[in-house]
Amino acid sequence: MGDPKFLRRRYDTPKHPWEATRMEEERKLLDRYGLKNKRELWKAQSVLRGFRRQARELQARLRAGEPQARRETDALLGRLTRLGVLSVGTPTLDDVLALTTEDVLRRRFEWVVFAKGLAPTANSARQWIVHGHFAVGDHRVTRPGLLLPSADEARLTYSPSSPLADEGHTLRVALRERIERRGAAPPPPMPAAAEGAP
Repeated sequence: MGDPKFLRRRYDTPKHPWEATRMEEERKLLDRYGLKNKRELWKAQSVLRGFRRQARELQARLRAGEPQARRETDALLGRLTRLGVLSVGTPTLDDVLALTTEDVLRRRFEWVVFAKGLAPTANSARQWIVHGHFAVGDHRVTRPGLLLPSADEARLTYSPSSPLADEGHTLRVALRERIERRGAAPPPPMPAAAEGAP
């Protein structure tokens, strides 16, 4: 059974550790999303695998005509819609099966902070989060890997106890100037699937 103090691993590693194409894709995702190591990427892949496995099982149970399967399907689709992974409207289990790892990575707290233009890069967003500079409502968040529900994006701001909460802070001024020089909105746009989710 195991000691409850020693938690089980929450991700699966690749079956073949030395595949050049997979390693190159992983490196690109690590650089793009500011991940600390491949373990964080593997966790996101495991979360996605769990969603897809549940969707496949529910499809089979729906074909068998189970009434409980319909309730569980609505719960899964509602959860993924609230999380911002699926688009608002009438998502289906096929939409869950079409999700990619990047759809999950875009909901990580560090990426949402970066995408909203509150940090200059994804890596600096991660560092500022760990140092406690951001809050969701009244709750300070220090976990970069938190999957942030889309409803909480509007409540995301600098923590009141953080020096960055001051509009005149040198890092905030430099960040505004950088965005103005770029002449566009904050860096990468959020995907259409995640916009406007409840």
